[in-house]
Amino acid sequence: MGDAEVQSIHVHPVKAFRGFAPREAVVEPWGLAGDRRWTLIDDGGKVVTQREQPRLALAAAELLPGGGIRLSAPGRTPLTVRVPEPAETVPTSVFGTKVEAVPATAAAHAWCSAFLQADVRLVHMDDPATRRPVDPAYALPGETVGFADGYPLLIAAAASLDALNRLIAEGTHAHEGPLPMNRFRPNVVVSGTAAWAEDHWSRVSVGEVVFRVAKASGRCVVTTVDQDTAARGREPLFTLARHRKVGTRLIFGQNLVPLTPGTIRIGDPVRVLE
Repeated sequence: MGDAEVQSIHVHPVKAFRGFAPREAVVEPWGLAGDRRWTLIDDGGKVVTQREQPRLALAAAELLPGGGIRLSAPGRTPLTVRVPEPAETVPTSVFGTKVEAVPATAAAHAWCSAFLQADVRLVHMDDPATRRPVDPAYALPGETVGFADGYPLLIAAAASLDALNRLIAEGTHAHEGPLPMNRFRPNVVVSGTAAWAEDHWSRVSVGEVVFRVAKASGRCVVTTVDQDTAARGREPLFTLARHRKVGTRLIFGQNLVPLTPGTIRIGDPVRVLE
């Protein structure tokens, strides 16, 4: 694969909010430390994402020492939210899977509800080691995940985005491109590969950490949300449907599960082991 390496790392403390790009991140069994340990739920307990609320793209969450977060959004005074004390949990539904989570403060619920102009609550996953298993169709025994869509990490190749943007430029909605990588909300972006090389990986090392590739990432309407304006378009789904359709899924990036602990850093070599 040549000189493939980590180009960037992305942590999203609250699912569907804007994240941040640290120079390094600790890899825990269920994902990058601090990644998607918080989420919003509606009054029925269902997780709220940019699928229903594209405006979430404009809200940001900064990770604080100890796992707390600082929320910010246009027109809102920033709010610091501490990790809630162990308390009675509330049932949360993540794409049909029931997960117990701990509610944040009333102030956090009010802040998020006012921003979205919808009744939502902010909840925290207190124990990712036990709360939510990875989809058993693609998991090894004991693998768990936080509030990410389905798997601990998502990896994407910069060359694949370049190839996709070339296809978009040739298509009906060329005016929407080129798209930035943040449309796909990956945890790790890799440079120095061929386009779509990640389709053929089954086990990789990123620096000192070994991962297995669980499955390709099927993409949804969130990728059509401009992460700077919250406006929706047709791309990249229109082009993925023409060029990257496998069964019913539109593919971009690969889902990873850590096999070893460690820390990943920008510039770390990425090696294909299988």
